Amino acid sequence: MLRIAALLAATAIFADDAKAAETESVDLELVIAADASGSVDPDEWRLQLTGIAAAFRDKVVIDAIQAGARRKVAVMLLVWADASRQKDTTDWTIISDAASGAAFADLVERFPRRVEGGTGIGSAVADAIRQIQYNDIESSRRVVDVSGDGIETPIREDSAILLPSARSMAHAFNVTINGLAIINEVRDLDEYYRSNVTVGSDSFVMKAKNYVDFRRAMREKLLREIVPNVAGVPPAAGRLASTER
Repeated sequence: MLRIAALLAATAIFADDAKAAETESVDLELVIAADASGSVDPDEWRLQLTGIAAAFRDKVVIDAIQAGARRKVAVMLLVWADASRQKDTTDWTIISDAASGAAFADLVERFPRRVEGGTGIGSAVADAIRQIQYNDIESSRRVVDVSGDGIETPIREDSAILLPSARSMAHAFNVTINGLAIINEVRDLDEYYRSNVTVGSDSFVMKAKNYVDFRRAMREKLLREIVPNVAGVPPAAGRLASTER
């Protein structure tokens, strides 16, 4: 009996070691949660995708990734809309250089729009946290990047997750929630995001004046997420001014 117990213990240790060996370590796990709700027309949807793609083709963004301790980040696109609808995602992509950044950019630009309906921000955040919890990636920083142009809409399903519960999940699992508020319909949406969406001591909200401005805001936001604030000052801020395209 003791021999069997020892064998089982050794097997468990071997399994744990094998799992650890399969785990990818990165500087940042990032879910980019993009709004596909009814308020986003086809042109606006396309501007979101091309803005995200452009950021991952940007040399300054790639340089920021390579400046990290592990010189790589893990990124996923999550498309969300109505809280009652299943979210749509890419696979996790490890980005470590210009080629892997361009490959992810190509994937994002071609990604189809298969969800629609209301603005289920809480449900999107909760799903993004689950994507982080159950991947085979390890990092000290886990971030959900929520972009959208409206506030959370009422839902009919009792089982759907609203923002208060989603934010509690983020706090429990040590996930930071940042926001990119697109100010084309709700003029104070950035304040709404700040009060109702963001979580974490380093969390922040960026503001895009409209969908055309989304590309600029996404690039700046991504740089700030890759290189976190030190004493409240974005390290990339000086470079942003001189490298803006």
